[in-house]
Amino acid sequence: MVSAFTGLVSMSGNKRVADVGCGTGVTTAKLRSYGIDAFGIDLSPNVIAEAQRLNRDIEFSVGSMTDLGVADLAVGGVCAWYSIIHVPDDHLPRAFDEFYRVLIPGGFALLAFQVGDEPLVLDEAFGQRVELTFIRRQPDHVLALLERAGLRPYAHLVREPADGTHESTKQAYLVVRKPDTPA
Repeated sequence: MVSAFTGLVSMSGNKRVADVGCGTGVTTAKLRSYGIDAFGIDLSPNVIAEAQRLNRDIEFSVGSMTDLGVADLAVGGVCAWYSIIHVPDDHLPRAFDEFYRVLIPGGFALLAFQVGDEPLVLDEAFGQRVELTFIRRQPDHVLALLERAGLRPYAHLVREPADGTHESTKQAYLVVRKPDTPA
């Protein structure tokens, strides 16, 4: 999906991609390996510091999915790779409005997330006490919110959990496009 997304972004004429909720920059670096000018944004200053340490040649900044700190019409792509799982439902419309705002006409967004109706709550991970909630959603619900923000469905895939992994639920991948002209 990442490879196909980068091909679509390249066709948009603007290879700049905001990797929102970038974490330590793994996906940001992957996007760059495909020749995309990707930069990362994450809410956590500590995570951004680690991303910068691991990827010294990539731009990272602290920011919120609901306030990206990116100029209007600045990017050909937005990537939210397993990052909306941390965003409460009532914040998603604002986040998707931000995606629309920063995308050029004809730009694309890629979202990946866990499918389900109930959140996954962890109190322990990697032998440590944690408080983590992963919000699972139905793809149709996410698509409806993206469409309300003005983005149009382009492609989607829902797959079964991969054998031999920690996955316990289906995984969804959505690609949406900002129309060339406002609707």
